[in-house]
Amino acid sequence: MAEPGKVPEKASGITRVMRAFGYTFDGLKATFKSEAAFRQELLASLVLMPVALYYGPSGPAKAVMIGSIMLVLVAEIINSAIEAVVNRFGPEWNAYAKHAKDAGSAAVFVACCNVAVVYALCLFG
Repeated sequence: MAEPGKVPEKASGITRVMRAFGYTFDGLKATFKSEAAFRQELLASLVLMPVALYYGPSGPAKAVMIGSIMLVLVAEIINSAIEAVVNRFGPEWNAYAKHAKDAGSAAVFVACCNVAVVYALCLFG
């Protein structure tokens, strides 16, 4: 994409869309490479999504089941972004940095709990 340390020129139209896709891919790739939790959650999604498609009792139930898994992946990506920004400012302990990292981790945990509840209700409820 852009040269390191250089802000790319503003773009419009299809160029802006293409750059946005590139940034998205860069973010997914960086998160995959740097976060073991994301890789584990992605692996779990490769198991749970087919379960939803095969055992989900209805179309809407399948959509909610798959959506709950995607929410975990979204939460993990955001958590990784928070951690990267906090780490950018240094390794020393800081109460605000701890709060930010803990809140990001809590968001992932809540999303994981959501998957358990959604799957339990859709499959056994």
